[in-house]
Amino acid sequence: MPYLSVSDPKIRNEILDHSVLAHVAIADDSGQPFVLPMAFARDGERLLLHGSTKSRLMRSLAAGTPACVEVTILDGLVLSRSAFESSMNYRSVVALGIGNELLGKEKEQAFEVLTDKLIPGRVAEVRATTKAELKATLIIEFPLNETSVKLRRGPHEDRPEDLELPIWAGEIPLKTIALAPIAGDKNAENLEIPPSVKNLIKNPPQ
Repeated sequence: MPYLSVSDPKIRNEILDHSVLAHVAIADDSGQPFVLPMAFARDGERLLLHGSTKSRLMRSLAAGTPACVEVTILDGLVLSRSAFESSMNYRSVVALGIGNELLGKEKEQAFEVLTDKLIPGRVAEVRATTKAELKATLIIEFPLNETSVKLRRGPHEDRPEDLELPIWAGEIPLKTIALAPIAGDKNAENLEIPPSVKNLIKNPPQ
């Protein structure tokens, strides 16, 4: 069957390591659920999440509000001969748990892990993060001890009676790619593109 639920942590980690965007959901004190996109990094058996100290979501995570973190990689659109049987190929991880705010040196190290997750090698190219910037940022570690990994891979499926219909069926593969970088200002236009950016373009996440 193309749909799978797996428990192999290697597959879970592979999905997380090839993603840069998570959706984090909580319910506030009134019971209203909300979800926000967020950059993240896997660090061993935990996820690292970061955001502004002014963020309601981040403050709630720091206060111990139970949360759900979801990551999906969309690999393709699967077209069958009926709309009902059509689907998508994807890989996904859902993690449930309670986050913990990081402080001090552990917070500084986590900030660097997050930075290098988005663009490996970037930490060595930028100026040091200031104390004021760290103070304005909340970093949460989120456990990976309760996760669900689901995926779909493989060709389309059709009912036997539909197989001979003159309707095209198959898959449209999808892939995230890095395009040519665009300098953000006049100063950057006069500088060489840094190694971290060049490497990301040559070796994007799969």
